[in-house]
Amino acid sequence: MNSAETFEVELKFSIPDADDMTLQLLARGARRGGIVEQSDLYFQHPSRDFRQTHEALRLRKTRDGVRITYKGPIIDTRTKTRREIELPVGRGTGDFDQLRTLLTVLGFEPVRGVDKVRAIYELMWEGRELELAVDSVEGLGTFLEIESLAQEHDRETARDAILRLAENLGLKNSERRSYLQLLTEQSEAAKSTGEKPAE
Repeated sequence: MNSAETFEVELKFSIPDADDMTLQLLARGARRGGIVEQSDLYFQHPSRDFRQTHEALRLRKTRDGVRITYKGPIIDTRTKTRREIELPVGRGTGDFDQLRTLLTVLGFEPVRGVDKVRAIYELMWEGRELELAVDSVEGLGTFLEIESLAQEHDRETARDAILRLAENLGLKNSERRSYLQLLTEQSEAAKSTGEKPAE
């Protein structure tokens, strides 16, 4: 495996109170970043089922531009560690729409969107820079993501630092499903019961 490959090492937790979690993060020395609105659109591959391979292809639009991200299969049993390739591909809605059209022409099928407001924090923890995100996800609720980017040689170090921070915050029962998967399951459950999915 190429040692220059980048991996996203992540834990995610559903949290009841964003304000309380923010205070806990600040008490541990976290620095406030920005608050961003993220509009994501996920795609299905034309010849393999990403739901089975646990991969993802995403277009993301924010006020800072448009990015395309590929996420590989999860390769760790305790965290969501996976290969990640992310590139800037545009500046605004027009570029987002053009990329969506391009992918569709190539056979990729739009699956669904995920919209959220993300409050970003940075924390130096055990000598490692971690990114913390308090997410308000439309239709799902509030979550905390703890993330570090790593390469092959320090994946385990990143994982252990994230696990110890989660323990320090008293967080248990991490959510390994993506927001996309949670929303999809919620919609399918609502359809089976005849209820209207959450907006």
